Amino acid sequence: MEALRTADEIRDVNTRYHDVAADSYDTKWGIDFGPVGQDQVLGKLRKIVGPELDRGYGRSLEIGAGTGYFSLNLLQAGVVGEATCTDISPGMIARCSENAERLGLNVRAARADAESLPFAQDSFDLVLGHAVLHHLPNLGRAFAEFRRVLRPGGRIAFAGEPSRVGDRLAAIPKRGAVMIAPVWRALLRATPAPPVADRCRMEELAHELEQFVDIHAFAPGDLARCARRCGFRDVEVRGEELVANWFGWFNRVLEASADPDDVPRLWRLYAFNGYLLLQQLDERVLERLLPAAIFYNLLLGARKP
Repeated sequence: MEALRTADEIRDVNTRYHDVAADSYDTKWGIDFGPVGQDQVLGKLRKIVGPELDRGYGRSLEIGAGTGYFSLNLLQAGVVGEATCTDISPGMIARCSENAERLGLNVRAARADAESLPFAQDSFDLVLGHAVLHHLPNLGRAFAEFRRVLRPGGRIAFAGEPSRVGDRLAAIPKRGAVMIAPVWRALLRATPAPPVADRCRMEELAHELEQFVDIHAFAPGDLARCARRCGFRDVEVRGEELVANWFGWFNRVLEASADPDDVPRLWRLYAFNGYLLLQQLDERVLERLLPAAIFYNLLLGARKP
């Protein structure tokens, strides 16, 4: 596939990729709707909005909601009163609705393009998203839409956006994991993962499209300027996850090299708990001392005047 040239091509490939990925998305990324998931979501949002989180929000709109990770956990935690979830992918919206029904939550889920939102102005108290801005072809138009649908004084909060420098740094543990994967599998007596050609066509299609869906990586100033140009105030960008990210990617690459049935439960517990411990090191020490640009994820918060 050649490089994408137009905004319509970018939207089309994002829709197709996320439709294909929807059914396995929660399993692939370890998405949780229990106490662990709520702690993760609340922790990220608190870094962006601070003590304001304790007061909560009446109506929220999630952009690129996927399977509902952020909104459904915020509803369960009582942080938002009414949640609207949007995504460009019909498959993701269907999965989000299924997750909401399973959890007994009332959510409005709708297919929508972030650059042309089907909502009246001044409709929401909070517009949020997780790992979505880097998929959008026209960020200026999207931010203008976020501002339009927010009530005066309302807030945007976006997490999980890839840092340009942090992404390059994360390539180091990924390459290291690729090099030692054969030794790791031998020690665990794990067989290699089946090659892409042996999997179902849906997984093969997802693999083909994945390289085309991430179209931005950001320096902190990129996100701040975009928000300010669209009239937002109190703009803040901060970094999140450094050593936890390196640890997580290293282990994820190792695990992806093996047949999932051959990865022991004890290994998975080690990888999961180790990641949580290193998250605490990042949050309590490194995120306070080091520049935002070197972290893997960027967080953006701002307010509509």
